[in-house]
Amino acid sequence: MASSANSNTTTDGYQNILMMRHGDRMDKVNPVWLDTAPRPWDPPLVEDGLVRAFQTGQRIRSEIQFPIHRVVVSPFIRCVQTASEVIAALSAVDLNPNATSSKDVISIDRSKLKVSIEFGLSEMLNSEAIKPEIAPKDGKFDFKISDLEAMFPEGMVDHNVDPVYKEMPLWEETVEGCTDRFLGLVKTLADKYPSENLLLVTHGEGVRTTFATYKEVDVYEVEYCACAELRRQVLSQEGSAKAGDFEVITSLGQAGIKYHSSTTTAVSSVKWF
Repeated sequence: MASSANSNTTTDGYQNILMMRHGDRMDKVNPVWLDTAPRPWDPPLVEDGLVRAFQTGQRIRSEIQFPIHRVVVSPFIRCVQTASEVIAALSAVDLNPNATSSKDVISIDRSKLKVSIEFGLSEMLNSEAIKPEIAPKDGKFDFKISDLEAMFPEGMVDHNVDPVYKEMPLWEETVEGCTDRFLGLVKTLADKYPSENLLLVTHGEGVRTTFATYKEVDVYEVEYCACAELRRQVLSQEGSAKAGDFEVITSLGQAGIKYHSSTTTAVSSVKWF
């Protein structure tokens, strides 16, 4: 099962997916930013968020036992900035252990992975996630994809990708509809690239609902840059791939997802990465 983004195949017949939340967002650290922001519904990262994202990329690079072949990203600026920092850490040549952000990376190996933007990984588009007073008045969340793609290292954007969602989800989607969107998208992307390990950079709700569903728990907190790791077995049979069910892997260390059992009140904390 040769990867289109890397000559490595999925490790030991398994496909791995990391579902990651973005870093620290401006409006939560500096609320007055909202008063003059032209796009208050699309806050960027603060400097600490950039550093956290880069350091998370460093830990992914050093701790996981498989390569990341493809990064798929929500179009919101905080996710694009997060992904850019992670990609720099994953693809740096001779990574300096003292580096704190992409600014410290001198050289990038552009053959390491491919990246693309996917509307389906967007924030939950309803008033539970985005206050109505800061949402676009016409309900249309507009993004200039070429400007966002320019934030990634040159030569790493996969312009041949056919996105799963051709346009943004509709404003005021239900929570249940958002859950279906994320779960369906994870499976669709995994099936689309069965020989590749994926990093999906998204929002807290995407990480929460994916982890909660496959772990069968109730998640009550997802920290910035938290990662949920999924794995499934993929077998090549007669020229096609046959995949098993996803499972949540909880043996890699630190992740920033706090949850409790759906049937008990005992509290657990998963802290990988």
